[in-house]
Amino acid sequence: MNRNQWLALAAMAALMGFAAGCSRSSSAGGNTSAAIPPATVTAKSALPDLGPEPDVTFQALNGQSVRLSDLRGKVVLVNFWATWCEPCRAEIPELIEFQRKYGSRGFTVLGVAMDQEGRSVVAPFVAKPQFEVGGQKTTMDYPIVLGDDDIATKFGGFLGLPTSYVISKEGKVVQKILGPVDDQAVDKLIQQML
Repeated sequence: MNRNQWLALAAMAALMGFAAGCSRSSSAGGNTSAAIPPATVTAKSALPDLGPEPDVTFQALNGQSVRLSDLRGKVVLVNFWATWCEPCRAEIPELIEFQRKYGSRGFTVLGVAMDQEGRSVVAPFVAKPQFEVGGQKTTMDYPIVLGDDDIATKFGGFLGLPTSYVISKEGKVVQKILGPVDDQAVDKLIQQML
């Protein structure tokens, strides 16, 4: 394939991404995402290494600081989302299930809310039991922190929401997921990493 064909293919993929994700603009990298399933990995030694986790400190909804490095020793699914993002809301029940299934085994979801309005919008959203899991309405029962464009940039930026990163116990980024998580593929990856 020549350079012009590659450029045309890249432009077409970008346009398809605009249709797949949330359409609210952010200076964190654009206004959309395309669903890309996580890589299938067969052995711990074969885990991809996309580099070290960024040195970031989040603010929790209670005002406390949460350093990403403080979670070292756990497998972490960092999920960038927003209350206004329909695909983000649709994947929350799966994230709750991951937290419930693997939380006691050294795993956590870390939800990074990217709402410009911050705590005033996110806190009431998180407190409301609105997600059906196991036949019952529940709240988001995994840690939620506030994000901003600076934090998104430290993660390398992204095209839209939701965007997730899977981080190993050793603090290495092993997967970037653009768009909603593929629950079966992520489940297999988590099991492998624990």
